[in-house]
Amino acid sequence: MDAYGLLVLLVIGALAGWLAGNIMRGGGFGVLGNIAMGLLGSIVGGFIFNWLGVSPGGGWIGLLIAGLVGAVILLFVISLIKRA
Repeated sequence: MDAYGLLVLLVIGALAGWLAGNIMRGGGFGVLGNIAMGLLGSIVGGFIFNWLGVSPGGGWIGLLIAGLVGAVILLFVISLIKRA
C-alpha cells in the first residue's frame, strides 16, 4: 500500500469512527480513538457484509458504509459488556 492509500484509509477510518461515536454516544473518542474504532469497524463491517453476501458498494463510500456499520456494532457490543 502506498502513502496515499494509507492516508485515505486513515481518513475514512477516522470519519467512520467519529460518525459511529455520534450515533451511539453523542461524541467521538478523539482522533486516535476514532481512527482505531473506524479501522476495527471496517474489519467487522467487511466481515459481516461478506457473511451476508451483500456489497456496501465500491470506492470510498462503500468503505465508509462498512466502517460505520461495523463501528456501530462494535460500540453496541462494548456498551453491552460495560453493563454486565
